[in-house]
Order: sequence, then structure tokens, then C-alpha cells
Amino acid sequence: MFSGKAVKRALALFLFSAFGALQAQQIDLLIQNGHVFDPKNKLDTILDVAIANGKIHQVANHIAVKNAKKTVDATGMYVCPGLIDIHTHVFVGSTPGVFADGIYSLSPDDFTFRAGITTVVDAGTSGWRNFQKFKKQVIDQSKTRVLAFLNIAGWGMTGDSLQQDVSTMDVSKAIGMVEKHPDVIVGMKIGHFEKKTWEPFERALQVVSDTDRPLFVECHLPQYSLEDQLDRMRPGDIITHSFENISERRPVVDTTGNVLPMVFEARKKGILFDVGHGGAGFWFNQAIPALEQGFWPNTFGTDLHRFSMNAGMKDMLNVMSKYLNMGMPLKEVLLRGSWNPAKAIQREDLGNLSIGADADIVLLSVKEGKFGYVDAAGNRINGNRKLEAELTLRAGKVVWDLNGLTATLFQR
Repeated sequence: MFSGKAVKRALALFLFSAFGALQAQQIDLLIQNGHVFDPKNKLDTILDVAIANGKIHQVANHIAVKNAKKTVDATGMYVCPGLIDIHTHVFVGSTPGVFADGIYSLSPDDFTFRAGITTVVDAGTSGWRNFQKFKKQVIDQSKTRVLAFLNIAGWGMTGDSLQQDVSTMDVSKAIGMVEKHPDVIVGMKIGHFEKKTWEPFERALQVVSDTDRPLFVECHLPQYSLEDQLDRMRPGDIITHSFENISERRPVVDTTGNVLPMVFEARKKGILFDVGHGGAGFWFNQAIPALEQGFWPNTFGTDLHRFSMNAGMKDMLNVMSKYLNMGMPLKEVLLRGSWNPAKAIQREDLGNLSIGADADIVLLSVKEGKFGYVDAAGNRINGNRKLEAELTLRAGKVVWDLNGLTATLFQR
């Protein structure tokens, strides 16, 4: 017979052993020795990051390796929140010649993870009439987190008379769709409208005012002056294609090379400026003088679509690398790729490495060499640095591993 003390001692040893085993298995992936950059939590130093059950488990110095199932050495790399692209067109389908349910849009997983992006926002490709199809067809099928600005045009970006039909721009139906999908629809979009009436703009504003979300203004509104657009926008609203230089819209930099005073006033008012590179939305003759004069974009939306990905834009890291080589400090570039867009779309659960947050993470290297960067006009600047995604995690799962950091070394 065992004594009471012996039983208690044995039980204590068993519980301690069981707890120790549990502790040893609690970290699924440990990222060691990387330069952690997390503006929300004011982290900008060498730290380890532990991931468990798809969440950020711990961020600290020298986390014990024995508690991790797998480790990754991130020495020389930046460990950042997964990047957020707030201007994309991903309502891909089979319809020729259009963005909405069409071939001009792209399947997000094909292009996001390799650029360190874990969240995209579709920029109004769908409206209240076809958002449900977009959700079923793309959003629910994608590993990428897909959010959306809902187009005030009921059928979204059809590129035909439907897109110009004010009668489809139903405020109550749009509000109803936002309320049905509050975790996915982050705001409203107005753009690609060619008539003179301000009715679409005002209706879009009514929807975002009633649902407490930002308005996303795409600037392809040739009948509206830039000044009038900025005047109608509210603090927190977003204007994209900020550094475009085309005939249908007044550029932000005038012919003497100076940023327009009204643009600085709009920024002071709280309006946010997105790059929106796309195929025609980014010009060095706008972006470089603006940067030199202190007018910096808030976010690096790419305007990703079938044509921009193979032109000057390429991907979000290429846009970020442009700014790095134009003279923006690296930390400011990283801020505009993660935490700034999270705040812009009112999703502060994203773009950070807080304990308990989804483990959306990118490991970035800064390559040195000779690189060329191209704008929408076909102009090139030369640079010596380039951002590259080494590893991308979405909710703790490896979705991109450029050089096999998480793979088992082959041995013969």
C-alpha cells in the first residue's frame, strides 16, 4: 500500500509532467532572431515570435526552443504583420471584358502571398446586386482574407451603361448589404462615373455616414473637380490614384512642381491618400516632388488587376520598394504596408502582432543590388534596394516560403 504522501507526490509528479508536455507542445512555430516591426505595439527591435493555434502566442526575447514544434531563423529579416492592400480587383469570373465577375479581375491567392499580403480589399468591383455572388465565388473560397468596398453602382464595375445608371444606386439596399456583412464590407466606393450629377457621390456618402465607414473615391470622375471631391469628403475618407497625371483629373503637383495647397489642407482635414498605382495611377513626376515636399501617401494600395500586375506596378512590394528607393525611410514604408491600412479600413484587429491576434506575418528581406522601377508613363528610376517576401503566414499557416525556411533539409 502506498502512503497518502506517496500518492500525493506521485500525483504531483504526473501533473507536473503532463503540464510540462503540454507546455512543450504549445508553440507550433517559433520565429527567432528577426527584427520585429509592429507599430501598433511600438516594437522595433530583435525579438522572437511564437505562434500557436493560428494566433500570436508570445513576442519576447529568447523564447525557449524546447517549447516549439518548429523553428525558423529570421536573422537579418524584418518580421512584420501581414501586408494589407486596400485597392484590388479580385471579383474574378468568366465574363469577358469586365471587372465584375470577369476576366479583368484576379484570383487573390495567386498573387497575394508571394508579395507578403495576407489581406486585400476589393475596390468596389461588386455592388449590392452582385456582392453575394462575389462572396460565394471568391471571398469564401480564398485563403487570403478578402474584404470589400461596396460600389454605389448596384452591379459594380460592369464598364457599361449599368455602371452609369443612378437608379441602381439604392441607398437602402446598399446599407442592408453592409449590415448583412459588417465584417467583410469596410466602406463604399465611388468612381468611373461620367455624368455631371453629384447624386452617386451623395448617395455613397449617405451609406457610409449611416454605417460609420469610410468612402473610397477612385478619382475616375471626369465631371467632378479634384477640389470639389476633396471638399465633399470627410475625415477618414480615402482618395486613391493620388499621384496620377492624366487629363481627366487635376494632378496634385502643379506645372511648377509644387504640391497644391488644397491637397495639404485636405490632409490636415483628415482625408487619407492612397497610392492606387494600377496601370495609369502612379507617375514619378507627381510622386517624387510630393515626397520631397512632405506629402506622403497614407497607404500603398496597388490597384491590382489583370493589366497592372505585368506593367509598372507588378505587386505591392514593388510599390513599397519604389518608395524606399525614392527616399522614404524603411520604417515609414513598412508602416504604410500594414498598420496604416488597417486603421484606414477601421480594422485594428489586423496589421499588428498583438497577443491573440491572427498570426498573419511576413518575413521580409531587403536585397541590395541594381534594380529598376517603372511608373505608369514608362519612366524608370534606378535603385539599390528591393523588398522581398521570404515567408508569409496566414493565420499561422505557411502560405509562401521562398527559400524553404520551414522545409526539412534534404539529406542523402
